[in-house]
Amino acid sequence: MSQTICVTGAGGVVGAATVHELLAHGYRVNATDITPHPGEALPAQWSRPDFQYTRADLTDYGDTVDVLTGADAVVHIANIPAPTLLPPARTLSANTTMNGNVFHAAAALGMRRIVYASSETTLGLNFETPPLYAPLDEDHYPHPTTTYALSKVLTETMAEHISSWSGIPFVGLRFSNVIKPTDYERFRSAWDDPQVRRFNLWSYIDVRDCALSARLSLEADVTGSSSYIIAATDTAMTTPSAQLMAELFPTTKITKELGEFESLMSIDRARVALGFEPRHTWRAHIQDPTA
Repeated sequence: MSQTICVTGAGGVVGAATVHELLAHGYRVNATDITPHPGEALPAQWSRPDFQYTRADLTDYGDTVDVLTGADAVVHIANIPAPTLLPPARTLSANTTMNGNVFHAAAALGMRRIVYASSETTLGLNFETPPLYAPLDEDHYPHPTTTYALSKVLTETMAEHISSWSGIPFVGLRFSNVIKPTDYERFRSAWDDPQVRRFNLWSYIDVRDCALSARLSLEADVTGSSSYIIAATDTAMTTPSAQLMAELFPTTKITKELGEFESLMSIDRARVALGFEPRHTWRAHIQDPTA
């Protein structure tokens, strides 16, 4: 019998992609979001036996328990997804409340695993203070510079302790800037002005690879609480990575010889622990004028 996974934030970009990824690999999905059924973002066959959608407010613990009940594990994506969408204090309060409710409810229900969305922002974005070294890895943490990033740091701390209390594995995914294939054209604006995307060292991740990392996190042989950078293997730029760092972050220590367009956020730990290897790059969608 297939496992049932609750996917929160299922109406959003990453959540909807995760629903599709899990259904395609034989999982049953209980999807939830605060909005009415988001239509085209999620499977059209509402009556299919391996999928159901429930509207819920995860800042309410009762709602949270209700939507998680019956699931074997949860992929928790629901959150205020960026620093500037709400006043800073509301972002901090909403995210930590949702995350605390999901983690406590999942532990109380005895779920086998909690996978959740963390963020690259925990590593020090927007880098007004240059990074200590590059490529960045999971040890360049915690350096929150917004209440959004702070909400993710607090969430990772909650995950560590609740995992210790419950014995349930928690996997945090520090997603880079999530990009849909239709959005790759936006990268062109940065090619002549690297300042445009310096905020995260020109990193990105295709939404389909976000979904892949979520599924692999459900299947990986992990224990305790761990967090991983989830990024593409290349930058969004047509300028070599070493040149970008030399010009914009000349004081940052470079810890290895960089490939021509190599990502400046390392996914080595995700490769080893989760078996994660990104499948998508912008270079397959739009023409690199330097190629």
